[in-house]
Amino acid sequence: MIGQVAVFSMNFVDTVMSGRLPNKEVALAGLGIGGAVFSAMLMFTLGTLMAVQPNVAQLDGAGRKAEAGAYTRQVFWVAAALSVPFWAICYFSEPLLTGFAIDPAIVPTAAGYLRALSWGAPGMCLVFLLRFFSEGTGYTRPTMVYGVLGALLNIPLNYVLMFGKLGFPALGTVGCGIASAIVIWISLLMLVVYTFLHRHFKPFELFSRFDAPDWKQILDHLRVSMPIAVSIFVEGSLFVGAALLIGRLGPVPAASHLIAINFSALAFMIPVGLSSAISIRAGNAIGRRDPEAARYAGLIGIVIVLGFQTISAGGMLLFPELIVSIYTNDEVVAPLAASLLFYAAIFQYSDGIQICAAGALRGYKDTRVPMFYTIISFWMVGMTLGYYLTFTVAMGPAGMWIGMIAGLSVAAVLMLGRFHRISQRLIALTRPV
Repeated sequence: MIGQVAVFSMNFVDTVMSGRLPNKEVALAGLGIGGAVFSAMLMFTLGTLMAVQPNVAQLDGAGRKAEAGAYTRQVFWVAAALSVPFWAICYFSEPLLTGFAIDPAIVPTAAGYLRALSWGAPGMCLVFLLRFFSEGTGYTRPTMVYGVLGALLNIPLNYVLMFGKLGFPALGTVGCGIASAIVIWISLLMLVVYTFLHRHFKPFELFSRFDAPDWKQILDHLRVSMPIAVSIFVEGSLFVGAALLIGRLGPVPAASHLIAINFSALAFMIPVGLSSAISIRAGNAIGRRDPEAARYAGLIGIVIVLGFQTISAGGMLLFPELIVSIYTNDEVVAPLAASLLFYAAIFQYSDGIQICAAGALRGYKDTRVPMFYTIISFWMVGMTLGYYLTFTVAMGPAGMWIGMIAGLSVAAVLMLGRFHRISQRLIALTRPV
């Protein structure tokens, strides 16, 4: 959880510092729209590689550590292949932004930010691979270490490149993108050194040799990972689509939405970290043939997340103006952003439950049905209702947020019900007659 919050805090810092740039409305809106496009590719990449977590956890639980290392070497080829479209979509983003009818005042800023950030995309793919391998072995400290150090390094790099210090030109949001790309590559270097040298990873023999592609093993990985990738992409696309559609309304609604969604996303990193922990613990328990422990890992994680979400929802309801003041003091943007935090507080519980239940299901390698659940919840319910309320009913950004609340609530009910049935069924199958 600490590592997850630290990693996302880079985005938080980027947003806060962009609110101090000249023409801050356009800067915030451009960062939000550009970040949404980057996040769309990030979500698909993350989902495709996330299956490394439960697969390594199950092999580790079964005592097959060297096989877990060999499997991770094969997924390297998947990560390398993903880096090409990830880079290309970010670098050549301007036609995409224009196609979404983004306000023309925002497009140059968003496209410039994405071009700079695109150079970090290949490194990000490899960061995810090593991170999920390490977490799958039950060793989560590297995520925390590279996350905290990367977040700390990001602040001075942003300051120098965005505002033109130490003889560098003031690059604004482009400087922010360059700083993030530099931090990504430094983070990758730290992870490589950490996993190569630390004694915990020696039995896995990850760096013992360089393997040619084994297409059977790669396809086996993709059969599990592609539904995860689609699920996470569909979930992420609800938020990305919301940002792009609100971008049609102009810089002020787009900037206000960015502030509210950025803070709620920072709070969401706690459930994301818990979801990963649940997936690892459930997968490890399945590997050692202990389905009751797997179910317990899921249930206790969901109970824990309800406590954290109560705290985050309370903060958003009680102190919205204080939260917004961290980002901006703009007299037009700030009140609208504060009003959107009310909706963010409402979906804290459903968002936490659905992501933790999905993490538990990944531990069981149950990925196909949850994929269809996400399509129903986020596209058929969330995006449809949000678009209708925003543009047909003319509710503005609030309409899209109501759609997100509805989609997350449906997802929470479906995922929680699926986890209950799957976990109970596996316990019944292994119970002596």
